[in-house]
Amino acid sequence: MKPLSLSMSAFGPFASTQTIDFTELGNNPLFLINGPTGAGKTTLLDGICFALYGKTTGNEREGSQMRCDMADDSVLTEVTFHFQLGSTGYRIRRVPEQERLKKSGDGSTVQKSEAQLYKIAPDGSETLIVASKVSDATAEIEALTGLDVEQFRQVMVLPQGKFRELLMADSKAREQIFSQLFQTHIYKGIEDTLKAKAADIRALVKEQRARRDGILQTAALTSDDELAAEFSRIEPEFAAATAAKEQCVAAHLAALKQRDSAQQLFAEFTRLEELQAEALRLNEQQAHIATQTTRLEVAKQALRVKPLLDNALSREQEASVAAVQRDSAQSTLDAAKLALAHAETAAQEIISLEHKLRDLEQQHSHLSALVPQLAEFASLEQALTQAKEILQHTKLQGQESKTALATLVEQRSHCENQLPALQSQSEQQLATAQALQQHRHMLEQFKQWQQICAKVAHTQGILEQVGSQGKVLNTQYQAASTAYKSLQLKWFQGQAAILARELKPHEPCPVCGSSAHPHPAVSHEDLPTDLQLQAAQDAEALALDNLNKARAEYRGLQKQLEAQQQQANELAAALGDKVELSLESHRQALDELTQQAKQTDAAAQGLQQLQQQIKTLQQQESTLTQQLELERERYREQEGKVERLSGQFAEKALRIPEEYRTLEVLNQAIANNQQQLEQIKRQIDALRAAQQQAAQQSVAAQTALSAAIERCNGAADLQVQAQQALLAALDNAGFTDRDALREALLTDEQMQALAEGIETYHRQCALNQSQLTQLTTKLSESTSPDLDALEALLTERLAQLKTAEELWSQLNTRLTLLNNTQTQLAVVDQKAKSLEDEYAVIGTLADVANGNTGNKISLQRFVLSVLLDDVLLAATQRLHLMSKGRYRLLRKEDRAKGNKASGLELEVEDAYTSKVRPVATLSGGESFMAALSMALGLSDVVQAYAGGIKLDTLFIDEGFGSLDQDSLELAIRTLMDLQSAGRMIGVISHVSEMKEQIGTRIDILKTSHGSEIKVILP
Repeated sequence: MKPLSLSMSAFGPFASTQTIDFTELGNNPLFLINGPTGAGKTTLLDGICFALYGKTTGNEREGSQMRCDMADDSVLTEVTFHFQLGSTGYRIRRVPEQERLKKSGDGSTVQKSEAQLYKIAPDGSETLIVASKVSDATAEIEALTGLDVEQFRQVMVLPQGKFRELLMADSKAREQIFSQLFQTHIYKGIEDTLKAKAADIRALVKEQRARRDGILQTAALTSDDELAAEFSRIEPEFAAATAAKEQCVAAHLAALKQRDSAQQLFAEFTRLEELQAEALRLNEQQAHIATQTTRLEVAKQALRVKPLLDNALSREQEASVAAVQRDSAQSTLDAAKLALAHAETAAQEIISLEHKLRDLEQQHSHLSALVPQLAEFASLEQALTQAKEILQHTKLQGQESKTALATLVEQRSHCENQLPALQSQSEQQLATAQALQQHRHMLEQFKQWQQICAKVAHTQGILEQVGSQGKVLNTQYQAASTAYKSLQLKWFQGQAAILARELKPHEPCPVCGSSAHPHPAVSHEDLPTDLQLQAAQDAEALALDNLNKARAEYRGLQKQLEAQQQQANELAAALGDKVELSLESHRQALDELTQQAKQTDAAAQGLQQLQQQIKTLQQQESTLTQQLELERERYREQEGKVERLSGQFAEKALRIPEEYRTLEVLNQAIANNQQQLEQIKRQIDALRAAQQQAAQQSVAAQTALSAAIERCNGAADLQVQAQQALLAALDNAGFTDRDALREALLTDEQMQALAEGIETYHRQCALNQSQLTQLTTKLSESTSPDLDALEALLTERLAQLKTAEELWSQLNTRLTLLNNTQTQLAVVDQKAKSLEDEYAVIGTLADVANGNTGNKISLQRFVLSVLLDDVLLAATQRLHLMSKGRYRLLRKEDRAKGNKASGLELEVEDAYTSKVRPVATLSGGESFMAALSMALGLSDVVQAYAGGIKLDTLFIDEGFGSLDQDSLELAIRTLMDLQSAGRMIGVISHVSEMKEQIGTRIDILKTSHGSEIKVILP
């Protein structure tokens, strides 16, 4: 992550809005954050950390506590941080919860915390990622950087008191940090997957075992042996029970068949008795059936006479109705004659009404003819008024157009007078811009040349130091080699003396084989031990290794110096004689050219605007001239139109009477006339209709009376004829009068019921006689069976069968259960064996991956230990330099006590004592050097592994005051090396030597109205 800019408002000690543009510091700068105590140096780091994660670096204060007490109430506390990840930029803004003034009205309200995160593409377009939710913004930042706030503090922003945390962290804490930085979650995933898989298999094995026990318990068994014994006992018993059940089934079927035959015979004897009883009952019903037959015949005779009775009654009713209708028609005729006389008297008024109607129709025609004339009159009056208004408006427009045209001519003349001066200034724009671009390029080359020269001087100093150190190391190596060779010679000489002491006279020498020993070797010094000889050899090897490292470093510095000198020479050649000038002279010349460029740009822009303005004015002037001509033509046309309309209006006024010159009055007169016409027409129509209706009613009443008299006479004749026919029919059928006929009549339902009853009786008699004869013949040679004895035998056989079936069912259920149990046990045993075989592989892998074996190191921690070794190797190189070769960081490989995680603890090797001890034993200054080396080494290795996290920025808050002068110079040299390798390094320190050696600074100025920020460039 590379910071681009930071803006803070009312945050910490900054009352107003303060902005730092990190791009002004140059590419990958090493800069110092300087200022008095309490000015707000650490607040810069708090601002970055708060913008990203909503927390400060020290975590002592919440965001809501960071508001500046000196800030104006109208200023909102907020932080905006613009940074870059790769080629993509991001901008995040955070506002903590705070009291603020209401936007409307008096008083204050609570401003809730919020955050906005934008993604900025290389082309400058922005995309809103988070709109306001604080937690979403923090989650996005953690996903982008790959670090949470604690890890960010430990590897990128090292605040006060936090240097030792990464150094002193235990294996578990360091595992969390390194797994995030190196993206080793895949190994943790393997651990968790194997662990979960092994647990699942263990659970399944346990489940299979429990299921096996449950299967045996269901069968009331305890073991496989008991299952086999149960099979041996049950199978012969089941075979015997099956045979006994089959015998009982056969006996029961025979008894059941015998009982059914007896029941059928007994039922036939019972049916014979029922038929004999039914024959007696039918004989008793013969007299009643004869009476019912006679009644049915009489009813049929009465039914044949009934139509004549109905006809006589209908004719009597018709004669009565006809007499009533005749009397009613006579009354209606009398009333119609009276109404006709009244209508003829009223019709005599129609003649006078018709004369009045003709007068009103003539008046209506005259008034209707005035309507179109009045419409034309009103239209002419309105058109004349509008024409006069348009004429006046056209006159005013023409006057305004003349005034506007004169103004435009004056403005164009004024602009054309300004053209020559601006044209002269704008002609210098191109030359000035080219000179400015060339000078900017030259200034950039000059700055690069100065930086390279500083690097050359710095590299030369380091090269001299390394050369001197190499000479010392060469001397140390020569001394160590001489000491080792001397000890080795003494050891060889001592071996000869030891061998000589073992020689015996006249016995052959084990070396040369001679039996004479004239001059045996004698040692006059103490012989070195093997441990002393080994220590001298190790010292020589160590001195040689140090010497080789120094030589390699010297050669690397030589190549670096050559490259820097070549680059400085190339830049000096490009600058030419300009290299002799100072940076201030270059900047002053650049400022002058910049000012000239601004002036020429302004003149060119003004010239362009003036030319465009003149062109616009000319176009407007032409448009107005054309518009003025059109307005004059419209005025002349409108003036003629007014005169023509005035003549037409006067002519129309003579044709319309004064009292009808308004449409309302004329329409009212026409409406009144029309109303009178309609009223008279309705009176005439009503009188004529009444006369006609009365005449029609009189004729209709006379016709109705004649028809009623004729119907009355016809109905009387028909009544006499029907009466005579009814009396003759009654006498022939044997009925004395109408009442006897009505008594004999039956309904259709009653007659049908009598007929069906009689028919049913005769059918029952025939069926009973047939069945009785047939059944008497069939049972003539049989006797009634003893059903009770047969039922007792059947009950006995059924009980025997039930007992046999119950025994068979019990044995069959038990045998089936045993077979199912045996099958289920085989399936469970097979599955359990398969799971145990699988667990033998998965369980072992899970134990190894999760660190459940001897050394308690998980798979992820093993991978991280390898990465940690790389980090420690890089960190040791810097720590070795800063501690002047005394300290070397090591990873503790011993297993931790108990169940504590191990494998990632740190130790330090002290070259002065040749002992390895915990890092916690380092002093404050030594801890700072070790922590700084650790952070820098971690940064190198993370980027080398390209795990998606780029740690190209480091902020360090204090800690340098605990170093002595030599360690401080070595630390500064280390930071400069990092800066030259492409890192941005920000340092907060009160140490004066830091200020002297780091020229790029951000000064925090402490004032009574709040701190202010100022960027100082070398």
